[in-house]
Amino acid sequence: MADLDLRLVRYFTVVAEHQHFGRAAEALLTTQPSLSRQIRRLEQQLGARLLDRTPQGSRLTAAGEVFLPRAKALLKSAAQTAAQVRAAAEPGRCTVGFITGIIVTPAVQELRRRHPDTEVQAVHLSWDEPRAALLDHRVDAVVARLPFPTGELDVSVLYDEPRLLLVPLGHRLVGRESVTVDDIADEPLPRMAGDDSAAWDAFWRLDPRPDGRRAPDGPVIAAIEDKLELVADGRSLAISAGGLRAHSLRPDITAIPLEGVEPSHVVLATRADDRSRLVADFRRIARARLTGPGE
Repeated sequence: MADLDLRLVRYFTVVAEHQHFGRAAEALLTTQPSLSRQIRRLEQQLGARLLDRTPQGSRLTAAGEVFLPRAKALLKSAAQTAAQVRAAAEPGRCTVGFITGIIVTPAVQELRRRHPDTEVQAVHLSWDEPRAALLDHRVDAVVARLPFPTGELDVSVLYDEPRLLLVPLGHRLVGRESVTVDDIADEPLPRMAGDDSAAWDAFWRLDPRPDGRRAPDGPVIAAIEDKLELVADGRSLAISAGGLRAHSLRPDITAIPLEGVEPSHVVLATRADDRSRLVADFRRIARARLTGPGE
């Protein structure tokens, strides 16, 4: 059997995703006849039929069902290998990821000052990206809030932030110096969309509650900004980290300290097997310079 052409493997995964040769061809910026020929070439290389055409589009054969997860893993491994090779060839680069409400500027500037010939940049990540961004080599270090999956990562706590309850102006709790979980026992709290949302929801929705009750379900959201809009609109309350300062971003929201709960942990994460001198230096700088919200 000839060596697999990764370009053909990617074509197959796109057709499998769209379940339609025409739509897949549009996504790949090619023609349908050309795409069909490429898939046939891949099937010839593998010695198995991967896709059957149907009146509605296309469907995976039994062989295609077996090959699809392996094809995705093969493409991911190839991308990671290429990124690792580029990183080794360009040791003068370091990219730091951060999520909303976390300031990494002092540490980034210090790393740049210490290594003037190094290209140092910071990039914003969504709440569910830290681990994937590190393992895909899109970033070399991340400063983010737990919880997120930490397998294959080196993770250390930089500082803690108190958790706050976000409420709209006019809510019955406005004016309180602090609140407890009992004060919001029946209040709906928003849920995050995404495959890795279970741990995030458990922490930020206090679900289950200390007495074992499940938190009332609120709307499903995709981003922090969605949460703020729901609160301002009076459709939900929300729990936030002290460093987000959501109440200063929106004048129609106020924040109340939430007592009796574990604080939010802001952590520094890097790849566990990363031996880069720049990453090691950033770890030291971050632990010294990033010691609290806005520090």
